[in-house]
Amino acid sequence: MRQERIDLLVGDHAARLSERLQAHRQQLFPPDAQRQLRKFTSGEVAALLGVKDAYLRKLHLDGRGPEPETRAGGRRYYTPQDIQALREMLESGAKTPGTYLPGRSADDHLQVITVINFKGGSGKTTTSAHLAQKLALDGYRVLAIDLDPQASFSALHGFQPEFDLLNGGTLYDAIRYETPLPLRDVIRKTYFTNLDIVPGNLDLMEFEHDTPRMLAARSGDLFFTRVGTRLAEIESEYDIVVIDCPPQLGFLTMSALSAATAVLVTVHPQMLDVMSMCQFLLMTSNLLGVVAEAGGDMSYDWMRYLVTRYEPGDGPQNQMVSFMRSMFGENVLNHPALKSTAISDAGITKQTLYEVEKSQFTRATYERAIESLNAVNGEIEGLIQKAWGR
Repeated sequence: MRQERIDLLVGDHAARLSERLQAHRQQLFPPDAQRQLRKFTSGEVAALLGVKDAYLRKLHLDGRGPEPETRAGGRRYYTPQDIQALREMLESGAKTPGTYLPGRSADDHLQVITVINFKGGSGKTTTSAHLAQKLALDGYRVLAIDLDPQASFSALHGFQPEFDLLNGGTLYDAIRYETPLPLRDVIRKTYFTNLDIVPGNLDLMEFEHDTPRMLAARSGDLFFTRVGTRLAEIESEYDIVVIDCPPQLGFLTMSALSAATAVLVTVHPQMLDVMSMCQFLLMTSNLLGVVAEAGGDMSYDWMRYLVTRYEPGDGPQNQMVSFMRSMFGENVLNHPALKSTAISDAGITKQTLYEVEKSQFTRATYERAIESLNAVNGEIEGLIQKAWGR
């Protein structure tokens, strides 16, 4: 029987798949087209701003604020830039500072949220993307960092690593031990107002290879300080940093955890996933204990477990959620992220639920999913505000 060389076979498969993915991307987003975020209905904007739709209509009729697009039936649609302009206008007349621009003040520290799990498929990237985008829509200045070499977070935001990052451009360029770049050099704007990104690709694995050599040679800065040191360069420019960590406890994840002010652990409520999380927590505790002894700052404003891909009608899942709540109490977020075909369908076109038009789904399916995401993100936003003493 003829045998094939696995390296050649895998290489051929990778090349063919990459070519097909590139063709798919060009079909969705042609090279000469700039990816743009959809416009939002006046009802959606009113909900984001915390005002009544009738109040937005009055602003429009009075000629105050940006001019929305008016479609059939007098329906008004606003761009993300319009929403930000409305925030700034309303904030200027607000009695309580931070009512419409809720970002940090001069005395508030940068919030760095690491989203982690040892096991793939826990909804980590989906959680990170929807959290970063919702915070941006809510008026926060957000920097998202894709620390996963698989770069799914980057793909959701229009970056295909093997085509768009041929000459670097990941966090590795800023945290490498030799001739690191300023972090600003690898930050890119997204089509979301208030949301910037540091994309990822396989270059990030170089940090996992370089660090053991540096540790053996006892040269270079301590590895766990490198992400935090780089974030200090841009601290004044953002309110919140969201880091999508790789599904492994390597040097990248430990450096991100050392830079973090908060930790969000995504958990799929099934026995095998919870068992995997148990091993992850044991390893994390042991390794970060070593980092703490070496001088790393392991104090956090908050740590929470987020139940993801939750199906309320699934009996065993409900039992697992009850078990987690009995074990970890308030460290489990009150709101779970529901499993939804709307989220997975949006992912087919490399979009999140905040990007797609709700008309693409049945009303009940969309509203159920978006309400779940908004509840989760609202609870996290509350933790951020509490960390700032509000």
